[in-house]
Amino acid sequence: MQDPKYVRSAFARIADRYVVTNHVLSLGIDVLWRKKVGRIVAAEQPKDVLDLATGSGDLAAEIQGRVPEATVVGADFCVPMLDEARKRGLKHLVAADGMALPFADNSFDVATVAFGLRNMASWDQGLKEMGRVLRPGGLLLVLDFSLPTGILRAPYRFYLHKVLPNVAGTLTGQRDAYAYLGGTIEKFPSGGDMVAMIERNGLRDAKADPLSFGVASIYTARKG
Repeated sequence: MQDPKYVRSAFARIADRYVVTNHVLSLGIDVLWRKKVGRIVAAEQPKDVLDLATGSGDLAAEIQGRVPEATVVGADFCVPMLDEARKRGLKHLVAADGMALPFADNSFDVATVAFGLRNMASWDQGLKEMGRVLRPGGLLLVLDFSLPTGILRAPYRFYLHKVLPNVAGTLTGQRDAYAYLGGTIEKFPSGGDMVAMIERNGLRDAKADPLSFGVASIYTARKG
């Protein structure tokens, strides 16, 4: 079971250093992942987009830049992270828990969540809520870490559990938060397991697109 109280506290402590730390730890590759998500969302020509667990607003800003006419709502349960998102000029920010979103059914054309579903108290409930607020035919998109297969798996796990917490601890002073991150990545379903989880929560046509040799993945699905 994930610990949402710990997650809220951890992200509050690293909010002002979160973006820079992510770019350093991923060697900037996370920027390319978000750009790909932005292209996928823009192709939908949406009017209303929800970016759940928006954090410091990286993905919401990318989407807003590609679809300037759309209303992009960033929602997160960590207010200090929303304060960082506000600095990016994002206008529609809401303090909200992914387990019980304060939006009506069928409110959005697209719902995205980047590196946030993994930290929710219930992955199934988070998916159900995103599905609920999507309009029929709307797009669900999940971007998150996954574990590569083959020869890269062992060195990646070493980086995840030994290198990443130490480097991040130096940058943020919060080594424990990034040690927790590594544990959540190990437990989080990926590939076919994630596709099955998405579809059992009422969405259809789920697909997995591995990125950077499987270090991360994009999952897409539609509301029936």
